[in-house]
Amino acid sequence: MGASGSKARGLWPFTSAAGGSGPEAAVAEQALVRPRGRVVPPFVFTRRGSMFYDEDGDLAHEFYEETIVTKNGQKRAKLRRVHKNLIPQGTVKLDPPRIHVDFPVILYEV
Repeated sequence: MGASGSKARGLWPFTSAAGGSGPEAAVAEQALVRPRGRVVPPFVFTRRGSMFYDEDGDLAHEFYEETIVTKNGQKRAKLRRVHKNLIPQGTVKLDPPRIHVDFPVILYEV
């Protein structure tokens, strides 16, 4: 109970699969992230925008238009959500930069 396939293959970061001795070998075995190729910074400087522009140039998350509905001789105003002719906001610069969600670090305040 509690066994996983990653432990059996030696990919678990806290097991000693290599059998090396010394502090350097222990640190190398317990490393959570091993750099492969280029070094990726821990910060995120941009994100994808969640808002849209309409044909008037207004920026919002959702757009509605007012429609008049006649029911039993009475006029009522209803709001109908607009889905057409919306342009995504695109890339938004973050100020200040954020820490990437996959960066393996524990933050605490002393």
